[in-house]
Amino acid sequence: MIKENLLLKNNIQKNYFKQSSFNSFSKEFEKTITNIKKEINDNHSTLNVLNKKYEFNFKIKDLKTFRKFKVYAIIGMGGSILGSMAIHNFLEKNIKKKIYFFNDLDEKKISKLKKNKNLKKVLFLIVSKSGNTIETLSNTFALKILKKNAKNIIIISEKSNNTLFSLSKKLNLFYIKHNKFVGGRYSVFSETGIIPAYLMGINITKFRSKTFSFLAGNRKSFLKESSLILTELLLSKKLSNLIFLNYSPQLEQFLFWCQQLIAESLGKQGKGFLPFISNVPKDHHSLLQLYLDGPKDKLFYIFSCAEDSKNKISIQKGVKICNFLNKKKLSSIKTAQKKALIKTLVENKIPYREFRIKKINEEALGELFSYFMLETVISAKLAKINPYDQPAVEQVKLFTKSFLS
Repeated sequence: MIKENLLLKNNIQKNYFKQSSFNSFSKEFEKTITNIKKEINDNHSTLNVLNKKYEFNFKIKDLKTFRKFKVYAIIGMGGSILGSMAIHNFLEKNIKKKIYFFNDLDEKKISKLKKNKNLKKVLFLIVSKSGNTIETLSNTFALKILKKNAKNIIIISEKSNNTLFSLSKKLNLFYIKHNKFVGGRYSVFSETGIIPAYLMGINITKFRSKTFSFLAGNRKSFLKESSLILTELLLSKKLSNLIFLNYSPQLEQFLFWCQQLIAESLGKQGKGFLPFISNVPKDHHSLLQLYLDGPKDKLFYIFSCAEDSKNKISIQKGVKICNFLNKKKLSSIKTAQKKALIKTLVENKIPYREFRIKKINEEALGELFSYFMLETVISAKLAKINPYDQPAVEQVKLFTKSFLS
């Protein structure tokens, strides 16, 4: 168990993994960590984004003029936008800007923005690593915002022969290079996530301050234990579903980011986990029966944040009904439900992991991002899987373009 900004705990019974395999992976772990540290220090490697000396392709002074906007619209798909959505969701109380996210093809959302806002007063941040993402281009063109010398557009893409980079040159739009070696789902600490975070008013130095925290001491021991267990489960296929039980609404978008990271990085060669986001306690009343009494193919991840509700339930004097709820905070009720679930999992020997965020701040969120990146990459490497590519989806992209041609 680790106690700091984050409290992390594994409760996975030993019958889910072979000790011989565990010992074998344990020997490989140190070699893997050594290689990962080399990747972090290699300025042409994906994990270089975790390095505090990562070289950004922009200067803060060039972004200050964009901070005057009170309304932002971020357009992207997958890793190009999920990190920004997670940052906004987690730290929303500290963000004074109005942010719109376009990460699907939703005509109502486009119409609503056009109707309610003067688009000239909206800053549009268009992000696509390839510069050719169909949904991102479609939303951009549908909004009809592209004009020569427009001062309310930022484009982030690779500097290559792609649509967005070509548009930035042709229309003289503010452009920032997306490094080729940084994959979308690992890009939250790069320009893709840091620029939106800065524009939202987030302290980006604090956000990137603890990316190394799980590479030493007790925190490294926890990372090792978790990575070895996940690798064994990945290869044995004893538990193929990861159920993210989310007790904190401000973590929902982070879990969508985490879902992509795990699914795309590990879902290869007939292996992988299916991460499923389950908002609780709501889902206690719809899915919990299946979770507890259905197929034993699930590993439960329990996520929660420290909460301090101000409002207490007040039951009228003389009403001798539900007195056990009187003077209770809503957060206290959720905590009781979470404890009840954990006790039930323990008594029924159902495997689970707990992730409790004790402080709502930039450091805690950055630490959470970096932990899941490291755990996922290590597990992939131990299982002889490339964590950085996603070859299967390329065929769908090609077929889509052929149907539109």
